[in-house]
Amino acid sequence: MAPPANRRSGFSRRAQYSTFFSYTAGVIGAVVGLVLLVVAIVNPGAFALLRGAAADVTEPAAQASAGGRSATRTFFGEVSGFFKTGSEHARLERELAEAKVRLAEAQATKDENRRLKQLLDLRNDDVQPVAYARLVGSTGASTRRFATLGAGADRSVAKGMPIRSPLGLVGRVLEVGASSSRVLLITDTESLVPVRRARDGVSAFAQGQGDGTIRIRLVNLGLNPLRPGDVMVTTGSGGLYRPGTPMAVITKLLRDGAIARVLSNPSDTDYVTVERTWAPAPPPVAEARPGSE
Repeated sequence: MAPPANRRSGFSRRAQYSTFFSYTAGVIGAVVGLVLLVVAIVNPGAFALLRGAAADVTEPAAQASAGGRSATRTFFGEVSGFFKTGSEHARLERELAEAKVRLAEAQATKDENRRLKQLLDLRNDDVQPVAYARLVGSTGASTRRFATLGAGADRSVAKGMPIRSPLGLVGRVLEVGASSSRVLLITDTESLVPVRRARDGVSAFAQGQGDGTIRIRLVNLGLNPLRPGDVMVTTGSGGLYRPGTPMAVITKLLRDGAIARVLSNPSDTDYVTVERTWAPAPPPVAEARPGSE
């Protein structure tokens, strides 16, 4: 008589072994995953080498993808500009006339500053960038805000170096790989930068909110002096970021500060500059007076 079609696994030793090993593999996988999760929570930097190696492997493909995005953005910009040329021509002429006036005022101010600096014997320190590189990717859906830089230890990039674009501050280097680096953006919730209002030096702190904006928290509480449109720049307090680097523009006022839009949006930033970590000049050494010991 033929064996029944719904025989249990207990009738077959091979089926028993298969079931046992499948359950064993599942339990081992769950335990290993739990251990890795606990290690990642307790020590987030434990897998920095693995992340750096993975970023190094995917960096060439990310470079190609970034180049494709840049070419596509340029193409659509040219197409849209073609259809807007007629309507924009008159506006551009008005803006050009206003810009000429502002340029003349700026040139006069620049000449006056140069004369004053000559009188005071002041010198500007030339900032020599460490490297120029491309942001090949950034987080879009995560609650954290990181970016991948297409330069690493092979181009003398080090942990903590500031990253900026022509528009303003982007972030700082968090982890360094062989040919790529991980950048902590200023919009991340763990980013805290001392800032001041550009026109009068009102002090505050800029903290990322994880949604592409930053929260400006005033140092001195009381009447909020900020206004929409104010530009915030770095102060250099505590070192790391060079003073006077543009950072954000105020868009919304709060009771104890404001919400600001970053000037250098990573999604619109192609090439960036890696700068050396800034540190304030040491105080002058006091000279010993004659007869003092």
